Amino acid sequence: MTTFIQLHLLTAYAPSNLNRDDLGRPKTAKMGNTDRLRISSQSLKRAWRTSDCFYQSLSDHIGVRSRRFARDWVYKPMIDNGISEKVAKESTIKIAGHFGKVKAEKSPKDPLSNLEIEQLVHISNNEQQAIKQLVDLLITEKREPTDIEVKLLRKENSSIDIALFGRMLADSPAFNIEAACQVSHALGVSTVTIEDDFFTAVDDLNNYDVDAGSAHLGERGFASALFYTYVCISRDLLLENLNGDEVLVEKTLKALTESATKVAPTGMQNSFASRAYTSYLLIEKGSQQPRSLAVAYFKPIHSQDLVNDAITRLEDQRDKFDKVYGQCADSRYVLNSETGEGTLSAALDFVAQK
Repeated sequence: MTTFIQLHLLTAYAPSNLNRDDLGRPKTAKMGNTDRLRISSQSLKRAWRTSDCFYQSLSDHIGVRSRRFARDWVYKPMIDNGISEKVAKESTIKIAGHFGKVKAEKSPKDPLSNLEIEQLVHISNNEQQAIKQLVDLLITEKREPTDIEVKLLRKENSSIDIALFGRMLADSPAFNIEAACQVSHALGVSTVTIEDDFFTAVDDLNNYDVDAGSAHLGERGFASALFYTYVCISRDLLLENLNGDEVLVEKTLKALTESATKVAPTGMQNSFASRAYTSYLLIEKGSQQPRSLAVAYFKPIHSQDLVNDAITRLEDQRDKFDKVYGQCADSRYVLNSETGEGTLSAALDFVAQK
């Protein structure tokens, strides 16, 4: 039976704009008939997989998501090493075309943009190394690649970000990888009102003799919330995606859990310094069908002690499910910064153990 690992996190952010919508305002969602502040799962996953927590222990096992990889990894080194423009361009288009549809704009602003593919593709570190080896060979032999040589996609994968969050290639479905990790949108546990920050920037050299006005006027939305985030990992699928490498699975689970508890999305960090550690983390492991505890917050919390009341709601909801469905997890670990229960170190050891 599949072993699931579930993370339930409560993280409080002071006024900020962590994840913007198309108008530049903080994202929201309706839940329980009220507006809640929201951070998309895409924003969370990118912040985690590009964080120091991942790179410090897993730098050799992290992929790259890009549309311009062939331009940077093929065209540029070939040109820098004296290969002709024609050979470099044709080589780049051939290699890029194996990973996705190459752009064909008639009058691009940047002529090199037609060396990119139309959609982002996640490239594993194995594939990145294979591309580099081929480019080195082409530079040495001053030629274009053959049709066989450009088959650089690899089924075998050791990139943890691809193993966790998956990969979809519409033109090469044989190389798709099913995500082992599901991440919810983070949602505020209480009703939110987006506020507007009107701001000005002053010219340091303006002595106000002629013009006492500011040099720039602007406006941006912001809000504060305590977010509930839910993460569900299939440990068995993660092991399969990482070719049965148990040591790498343990490192990946630790890095994901640590980043989920300590890493914030980077949106407008310089304006709000909205970095936060999670206040409460519940880890559950077992073969039972996983379930989110978001239902605990469909009725928004109105409280002067939001963090502790949200923790109580979450634990009550966990117990309610256990009561009617039976024990919903084989084992659990709690980190609660409000009461001082648990440590991050012990939580990471727990999440990594089989």
